[in-house]
Amino acid sequence: MPACAPWRCCLMAEAIPPRVRFWCMAAAASCLLPLLLQLPTGLAWTLAATAAFGMIVVRPWPTVLRLVLLALLGGYVLVSHGYSLGRDTGCAMLASLLALKPYETRDLRDANSLLGFSLFAPFTAFLQDQGPLVLGLSLPAMGLLLVALSVLAEQRPGAPVPVVGRTRLRSVGLAVLMAVPLALAGFWLFPRLASPLWGMPENAMGRTGLGERMTPDEWVEMFADDRPALRVRFEDREPRRQDLYWRGQVLWEFDGQSWNRGMPFVEGRALRVDAGADIYRYQATLEPTDRPYLVTLDLPLQAPDPGRLGADMSVTTDQPVTSLLQYSGISTVQGIHDVPLDPLEMRRALSLPRGFNPRMRALAERWRQEAAGDDVAVVRRALDWIGAEFSYSLTVPPAGRHSVDDFLFETRVGFCQHFSSAFANLMRGAGIPSRVVLGYAGGYRNPYGGYWVVRSMDAHAWTEVWLRGRGWVRVDPTAAVHPARILDTVEDLARSEALMPETFAPLRDMGDWLRRNWNDLVVSFDAARQASLLRPLGISRADTWQLVTAFSIGAGLALD
Repeated sequence: MPACAPWRCCLMAEAIPPRVRFWCMAAAASCLLPLLLQLPTGLAWTLAATAAFGMIVVRPWPTVLRLVLLALLGGYVLVSHGYSLGRDTGCAMLASLLALKPYETRDLRDANSLLGFSLFAPFTAFLQDQGPLVLGLSLPAMGLLLVALSVLAEQRPGAPVPVVGRTRLRSVGLAVLMAVPLALAGFWLFPRLASPLWGMPENAMGRTGLGERMTPDEWVEMFADDRPALRVRFEDREPRRQDLYWRGQVLWEFDGQSWNRGMPFVEGRALRVDAGADIYRYQATLEPTDRPYLVTLDLPLQAPDPGRLGADMSVTTDQPVTSLLQYSGISTVQGIHDVPLDPLEMRRALSLPRGFNPRMRALAERWRQEAAGDDVAVVRRALDWIGAEFSYSLTVPPAGRHSVDDFLFETRVGFCQHFSSAFANLMRGAGIPSRVVLGYAGGYRNPYGGYWVVRSMDAHAWTEVWLRGRGWVRVDPTAAVHPARILDTVEDLARSEALMPETFAPLRDMGDWLRRNWNDLVVSFDAARQASLLRPLGISRADTWQLVTAFSIGAGLALD
């Protein structure tokens, strides 16, 4: 084997001077920060404290203690992500490893390894969020990383410790500034693929979103999440806020505890719209959900591209929405969904699991007999009962095997999942076809951008019943609760959990407006938009060779 240079062998074993260690740890911490912002709050604070302690304590920990700490943090990562394996869990695990890296950094070779590992943290953060905040934190992190690498490159055994002065900072800043034009040329002009080279398996990612299954009590954490799920700008008129029902998935089958979609996709048909009904056209931007559905204003008149409109008026896509998606919608809040039910749909819309909720079945049968075939009377009777004797609360006692019976006859307190599930069961027991719809209700109108922000905390579930001569009719039993019987609200919980006080609402609105424009300009820039980038030059749709030529010219100018 060839002998290594003496100074390099010494470099591997030489202890890190305090000044060099400071810059290495500062660079690692700045690289870790944008990734920590993407993690669950408790996990992020735990990793931040772990990294800070390891950076302060200079003496490396024994291997056994490091392994114990690694096991504890790894277990916490799995618990915080629901024991699911995927991109989010992998990113959190990388953050954990980086937080532990200072505990074994003892010499200059370890310092180089630390900085090399730190490079991955900002890149990993961009896998979860491509917003301006991540970019704003990553750029100075890269600058600090270059400073630390330059110091390590000049460190020699027995030589004075390199000084980080104006000259070094100026050279690093110039290097970053020179790279910016090249990066912009690569972003705008380097040919993009219409689809990625690889992808994650469906359901392998852990993002929050409305799925194809609903179990009462499972949305409490979502009600405290004020992150945007959907942004919508209406083109002409806007519907009233009470008409803002955003349709997601439709659930048909109940197994005694949970609802699921069940029904296969069946192509839908156009709605019958009342004369004089308002038609609303809008542009929607859907945050990634990792699920194959689009959210539309209820009821959609046609499927937004690239979705397909189903017979139950839900819009599905061939692939899960794994990145920010923009689409145009057209809906009416006065449409009549009067599709006839075929025997299979009728059977599924009336099915109830055997051996569950006997008291509910008995009550529904009695109401059916007393109504003498008047389904509307049964619906009104149920809503009147809910308004008089039920309460709304996010604090709900646990239910037993007969969850609907417990809700209707014992606790009589719950939130939208409990009300929609119990109401649909009650209607089916009375012989009225019904189903549960998942989506969002309401929203917040940003005064700066003139658009609506629908947040995760706006998640809602309601019921649709099928009435003769009218078809499917939306019934929201949660809205029937008397205001005096609302014990706590989603807004109360969100206010108590919010990180930003209400006095800073204008700042929050301006920040969301900036994020929306960033999404339009940068995040949503895809292959289709790139192909039309050269339109001002008379090229309606640029080919790959034209983009390569433009990129080469732009890169050459940037490097000149």
